[in-house]
Amino acid sequence: MLSARTILFRRLEAVPEGDRSARARLALLVLAAMLVVVASLSVATGASDASLTAVVKWWLGLVPEDTLSQRDRIVIQEIRLPRTALGILVGAALAVSGALMQGLFRNPLADPGIVGVSAGAGLGAIAVIVLGGTVLGPVVSLFGIYALPLAAFSGGLATTLLLYRVATRRGQTSIATMLLAGIALAALSGALSGILVYLADDRQLRDLTFWALGSLGGATWTKILAAGPVIALAFVATPLLARGLDALALGEASARHLGVPVQRLKAAAILSVAAATGASVAVSGGIGFIGIVVPHLLRLIIGPDHRFLLPASALLGASLLLLADSVSRTIVPPAELPIGIVTAVFGAPFFLWVLLRRRGVLDL
Repeated sequence: MLSARTILFRRLEAVPEGDRSARARLALLVLAAMLVVVASLSVATGASDASLTAVVKWWLGLVPEDTLSQRDRIVIQEIRLPRTALGILVGAALAVSGALMQGLFRNPLADPGIVGVSAGAGLGAIAVIVLGGTVLGPVVSLFGIYALPLAAFSGGLATTLLLYRVATRRGQTSIATMLLAGIALAALSGALSGILVYLADDRQLRDLTFWALGSLGGATWTKILAAGPVIALAFVATPLLARGLDALALGEASARHLGVPVQRLKAAAILSVAAATGASVAVSGGIGFIGIVVPHLLRLIIGPDHRFLLPASALLGASLLLLADSVSRTIVPPAELPIGIVTAVFGAPFFLWVLLRRRGVLDL
C-alpha cells in the first residue's frame, strides 16, 4: 500500500518528466560531447601554431612528447589548459547558480548578475585586493590563496540572503520587488566598490579595471586550486536539491505537504549560489547573463525537471563560456576583448526577449 506522500511525489515527478525524459537524457549526452569538442578547440585556439589534431593527440598521450615544440608545450600546459579548465568551472558555476536561483524564486528572471549577487561577490573580492596588504592583512595571511574566493563568497552570501529577505513575504516572492531590490543592492555594492577602487594604487587599479569586465586571461593552476574546491562543494549539493526544487515549483505550502524541508532547502540553495558565484567572480571578474540564458534555453528544450536541468546547465554553461572566451581571444587580435563584453552583447538581447515574453505576467 503506497503512502499518500509517495503517491504525491510520483504525480509530481510525472508532470515535469512526461515525454521529455528521453529527450533530456539525449540532451545530456549531446551537451557532454559538445563540451569535449569545445574544450579541445579552446586548447587549440591562440597565437601558437599548434594544430587541433596535434594538441588533442598530445593531450591524450597518443604521440611522443617531441611532437610539439617546447614553446607550444609551455603555452598549452601553463596558459591554455588552465584557461580552459577555469572556463569550464566558471561557466558551469554561473549556469547552475542561475538555475538554482530561478528554482528558488520560481521565475526565469532570477540571475546572480542581474539581481546583484555578483556585485556583492565582487565587492568582497575587491576589498581583499585593495585592503589585503593593510586592514585585511591578517585575513589574507590566515586563509592564503583561499582569502579571495572566501571573501567573494561572503559578499555573495550576504547579498543573496538580503535579497531573499526583501523579496519574499509570507512565502511568496514578488518578481518586481526582487528585480528592484537587486538593482538597489547592485548599486550599493557598486558604490562601495567605487570607494575601494578610489583607494587603490596604480597597479591595483589596472588589475581591477580589466578584472571588472570579466576575463579568463589570468588563469593559472593556483587560481583553479583556490576556486575549484569551493565550486566543487556547491556542485556536490545541487543534485540533492533537485527534487525539492521541483516540489517548490508548486508553492511552499505544497512542498511542505510533500515532506520537503523548505527552510533547509532554501538555506542549501542560497549557500550553493553564494559559493559558486563568489568563487567564480573572484577568479574571473564580472561575467554576466550566463546564468539567465542557459537555464531558460534548456527549459524550452528539456523541461523544468531539475534532475536534468542542473547537470545540463553545467554542461551548456561551460561550453558557452568557452565559446565566448574563444571569440574574445580572436575577434580583435592580438588584443583580447574582455569576455564580459562578449556575454553581454548576446545575453542582454536575450534577457529583453525573456522580459517581453513575460510582459503580461510582470506587474511593474
